[in-house]
Amino acid sequence: MSKLSTIQNIYFIGIGGIGMSALARYFHSKNIVVSGYDKTETTLTKQLQQEGITIHYEDNIDLIDKDANVVVYTPAIPAEHKELNYYKANKYEVVKRSDVLQWITEASFNICVAGTHGKTTVTSMVAHILRDSGYGCNAFLGGIAANYNTNFWSNDNNVVVVEADEYDRSFLKLSPNIAIITAMDADHLDIYGTAREVENAFIQFSQKVKNNGCLISKYGLKRGAEFSVPDRCTYNLNNALANIYATDLKVDNASYHFNVVNDFWTLNNVVLHMGGLHNIENVLAAIGVAKYLKINDDKIKAAVASFKGVKRRFEYVVKNDNNILIDDYAHHPDELKALISGIRSIYSNKKLTLIFQPHLYSRTKDFADDFAKVLDNADEVILLPIYPARELPIMGVASELVLNKMKLNNKQVLSKENMLAFIEETKPELIVMAGAGDIDVLVNKVKNIVE
Repeated sequence: MSKLSTIQNIYFIGIGGIGMSALARYFHSKNIVVSGYDKTETTLTKQLQQEGITIHYEDNIDLIDKDANVVVYTPAIPAEHKELNYYKANKYEVVKRSDVLQWITEASFNICVAGTHGKTTVTSMVAHILRDSGYGCNAFLGGIAANYNTNFWSNDNNVVVVEADEYDRSFLKLSPNIAIITAMDADHLDIYGTAREVENAFIQFSQKVKNNGCLISKYGLKRGAEFSVPDRCTYNLNNALANIYATDLKVDNASYHFNVVNDFWTLNNVVLHMGGLHNIENVLAAIGVAKYLKINDDKIKAAVASFKGVKRRFEYVVKNDNNILIDDYAHHPDELKALISGIRSIYSNKKLTLIFQPHLYSRTKDFADDFAKVLDNADEVILLPIYPARELPIMGVASELVLNKMKLNNKQVLSKENMLAFIEETKPELIVMAGAGDIDVLVNKVKNIVE
């Protein structure tokens, strides 16, 4: 009997997280009683409540579901959390999100998208192509797909498209039929310790591909030669040594037009309306999945053309003749580098004002030199204070650590309030806001100033 068939009530601690909320929506769609706790009310938690899920925002054991068969928690929850400790002390089944994804994917055809960068966008692209083409899939996304304004949907076709998260080695619990690896750069060093351990985990993930399965990986990955999957395909933006690459790239009205070339097929006149050269590369991986599944070429091209992107992934918040405001989740030096490169490919003649909120003290400390080097590629940089997330402060680590390593003259660290006042005063024509913390709360405030 499936583990899922025994669940009648499920409780989420940290229900507002992007991955947790997708699971909550999944169980709610199965008519299972879903409830949960989160620290703060957000747009996403309000949506969950409107959908019929009970949520509270106080760590209070009087408010929990004591009939829960399963309790799911996120690693970001502090060890002293009262609700979590109550459930553990009273012998409830307490599991992580990755355990639940393992249960869900045990008996399905799984397309699992991994990578230190790009996985949310690729997952959303794959799921959109399968949905838009009529192929059908169940989707668990790490972001809000703009086409559908959700991070989860279900379908009768027993195919699951899921973001395979490397944090806490969660993705090693999945069993892909098709695996995608977009990048395996050093990140989450608080978990892995070294860059090599990060790489080792991705190599282990590749070994989880089922017999007769397929691995689609970015061409040129360090240690990519160690992937041992027999059916393996590589992709790259424009390197003809990859199995899939783009040619004849043109930019027209902030959209990309290109052809996709493979040893055995060509897909001509593909149009992507999402900015960023890295997103052309992302869609190559998604097209690789669609071709593997033998989806019709015209349906693939129509789906790519209709893809509206993912919230906070090169998302246009304002786009008119006078002002452009782009919001992006980039929080790693390589992601920022790709973001800035993508902006420059479209708006080469505009002054780029980048507002960046560093995420985690440990990441800022580990990559301070890299952040400084990448941020120097903007014309003007405003650094916000570090967003700590799950971490306590580290002595000597603040946004000034990055600022002082930068060579760019036009740079400053500002509080949120002073940043808004600066934008009000200067009204830059091209603003990019980046980070994985709570900078997204400021986006509408900036929008109201510049629009």
